[in-house]
Amino acid sequence: MNYQQTLDYLYNQFPEYQKVGARAVKVGLDNSLIIDEHLGYPHRTFRSVHVAGTNGKGSVSHTLAAILQSAGYITGLYTSPHLVDFRERIRVDGCMIPKEEVTTFVEHNEMFLKTLHASFFEITMAMAFDYFRRIGVEVAVVEVGLGGRLDSTNIITPDLSIITNIGLDHTLFLGETLPEIAYEKAGIIKKGKPIVIGERGDETDKVFIDKAASENSEIMFAEDKFKIAEMTECDDYVEFKINRTGGEQMDVSYSLTGLYQQKNIVTILAAVDELRRQGYEISDDAVREGLENVQELTGLTGRWQKIASRPDMIVDTGHNAHGVRFVAQQLTKCMNRYSKLHIIWGMASDKHPENVIPLLPENATYYYTQADSPRSMSADELSKIGKQVGRVGESYSSVTEALVNAKRNAASSDLIFIGGSNYVVAEVL
Repeated sequence: MNYQQTLDYLYNQFPEYQKVGARAVKVGLDNSLIIDEHLGYPHRTFRSVHVAGTNGKGSVSHTLAAILQSAGYITGLYTSPHLVDFRERIRVDGCMIPKEEVTTFVEHNEMFLKTLHASFFEITMAMAFDYFRRIGVEVAVVEVGLGGRLDSTNIITPDLSIITNIGLDHTLFLGETLPEIAYEKAGIIKKGKPIVIGERGDETDKVFIDKAASENSEIMFAEDKFKIAEMTECDDYVEFKINRTGGEQMDVSYSLTGLYQQKNIVTILAAVDELRRQGYEISDDAVREGLENVQELTGLTGRWQKIASRPDMIVDTGHNAHGVRFVAQQLTKCMNRYSKLHIIWGMASDKHPENVIPLLPENATYYYTQADSPRSMSADELSKIGKQVGRVGESYSSVTEALVNAKRNAASSDLIFIGGSNYVVAEVL
C-alpha cells in the first residue's frame, strides 16, 4: 500500500470519531492494553505528560511540547483530531511522522489489528507510541482523545497529569453534569503522580480533590499559583504580566493570541513548575522561546489564526459553549478595529447548536454552512436555529460556497471569521 491507500484503509476499516461519531468510540482500555503488549510496551521507553480537559488541551499540549523542545528534550507530541494532514497527530520535535512510517506500521500490524477490531484512535495511539520509541523520544506530551478514565491513552503512567477545565461536551459518553464529566477526566490521575488543574469550579473541585487523595497524588490548582496582572494584545502575540503567589512578577509573550489563552498560560506555567520540581531542566529562556514560537516549533494551527488580510480572515476551532463563549468575547472586543463582521459558521449536530449560536455576536452577517462530514448539522437547520435566536443568516451547502459569498460581500476593512467546527476550519485551511 502507498500512503493514500493506507489512509483510505484506516478510515474505511476503522472509522474515526470525528467522521462518524458515536459508532467509532470503543469504551474501555482492553484493546489498548492488548496492542501495547503486542508492540512490547513502547510507552514505557519514554517519560510523558498527560493532558485532558474540555477545552484548551490542544493548546496546552502543543505549548508544553514547544517548551520541552526548547529545553533540549527530544519531544513527542500526540494530539487529535488533525485538521489537514493525518500526520499532524504524531510529531517529534515538531516534525510530522513520515508517510512511510504510517504505511509500514499498518502493513506490519494489519492482520493483528483487524482481528482485534481495533478502533481508529486505538491504532493511531499505538502508531504514535511505537514511533516515539523507535525515534528515541525522551518525553512525550499526550493529549487525551475523549474523556480520560476510559480513553485509549490512559494506559500511560505520566510524570504529570493536567486537566485544563471542565465544560459540557461529549455528554453522550461522559455524563450530563459537570461533576460527572469531571469524574471521567479525573480518571487520568495516577497513583503517586501529581495533577495540575487549570481552572477551579464550584461543582468540580471536590471531584478532583477526592480522586487525588484516593491516589495519594499531589494536586495543584494553577489559579492558586499564578495570577494575570496585565494582558496586552498585539497583532501576532499577547504580552502578559503574571504574578506568582508569594513570589516575583514575570513578563512573557505568547504567540497564541486567543482571549481564552489567558486561562491556558497559567496552566502551562504551573505544569512547568511541577516538571522542574521533578528534575526536568527547563530554563526561563526555554519557557520564553516555547511560548513565543508555539506554531513554528509544533505546527499548531486553527487557534485564533489569521489566514488572510484585506479583509482580515481569522479561523478558530472552538466548537462548544464553553469555548465559543471566549471566541464571542474576543470577536466583540476586536470589532472597534473593523467596519463589519462576517461569520461563517458550521457545527456538528451533537454540539447543541441551540445553546452555542446565541453566544455569538448579534451585530454580524451570518453564513451558515456544513463541512463535508456525516456529523455536520445541515446549513439549513443551523440557519433556522440562528433565525430563532436573532442571528439571521443565509445557508450554504458547502464551506467553499459560504467563503466565496463572504469574500464577495466583505469590504477590505471588514473581518471574516470562520469557526464552529474543526472540519469547517480544516476545509478553509
